Amino acid sequence: MDRPRWLKLVFLISLLMLCHGRTNLAFKFKHQDYSHIYNQTLAKILAEYASAVYMTDLTELFTWTCSRCNDLTKGFEMIELIVDVQYCLQAFVGVAHDLNAIIIAFRGTQENSIQNWIEDLLWKQLDLNYPNISDAMVHRGFYFAYHNTTVRPVVVNAVKRTRKLYGKFPVMVTGHSMGGAMASFCALDLAVNFGIHNVQLMTFGQPRVGNAAFASYFTEHVPKTIRVTNGNDIVPHLPPYYSLFPQKTYHHFPREVWTHNIGIGTLVYMIEQICDGSGEDPSCSRSVSGDSITDHKKYLGIDMQADTWGSCRIVMDYSALQYQMDLAGNIVLSKDPVSPSIIQSITQEDNTRSNVQN
Repeated sequence: MDRPRWLKLVFLISLLMLCHGRTNLAFKFKHQDYSHIYNQTLAKILAEYASAVYMTDLTELFTWTCSRCNDLTKGFEMIELIVDVQYCLQAFVGVAHDLNAIIIAFRGTQENSIQNWIEDLLWKQLDLNYPNISDAMVHRGFYFAYHNTTVRPVVVNAVKRTRKLYGKFPVMVTGHSMGGAMASFCALDLAVNFGIHNVQLMTFGQPRVGNAAFASYFTEHVPKTIRVTNGNDIVPHLPPYYSLFPQKTYHHFPREVWTHNIGIGTLVYMIEQICDGSGEDPSCSRSVSGDSITDHKKYLGIDMQADTWGSCRIVMDYSALQYQMDLAGNIVLSKDPVSPSIIQSITQEDNTRSNVQN
């Protein structure tokens, strides 16, 4: 056997041993009754939803005929699509009949959206006013992007209507980048403020959103949580974590699954490493320098960015869809006409937002 083939054989044997060890590690987590077990197939399904919400053609997205609206998400039933034009936010609520679950997806940071980048860079922390919690601080920009825009009242109403129609389906919330941060606040909101206990969160490349007290509170109320990180993706490293000030610094909640490549030459394989329950496992994404934007744009082989550079631009056939528009031009597309009370609550949110900013 020549030397190159011998080296490849040694590498493959080592890789199999590594994978075997990782399989045992995953089994160990399950045996010890950890709060959530990572499901690779479900991760890919939710990644496809997190990718689809980036689409700019609202007609194709709402009717689920877009180029990303197939494969593992085929047959999805859209209930509500929300577009906050003022802040370049987008989210949808619908039913995945193959999963018997309600899906909520939030769009992430838009590459050329000044509004989104301002929200991302507002790293100032805010006291979290939730029941039975103390010392919890959260990212001001991400918090307001969910709580003080058109998004929250429409999403909550859509979930209530869908559960009334289909029964108490579990709720799966997902998003990429800033969309992952908004998805986190949505999952916690549904669990704590609306008593929906079967809420599951899976995000991709999300930033840190709060301090250690918040991470602990979040884990208690949304235990079925997975944060997928990829390679050297820069965003999960932001805002920065300072190990010398663990109670004051931003702190991820668990459980992280770090995907990264190992190998040499043409023999490269993706590893999905299940991390510990701390939220800040030093052997996972924190073990590398978070300096890659490229690693942020694709997760599990799926594009996580807008389909056009004019990412805050929307395309819509206004004659073909039922929609409502508030005074600020924000759009709600609904399977059923949106009730006036919801449109009114959107207007009230706009007024509240203006008062907060002023």
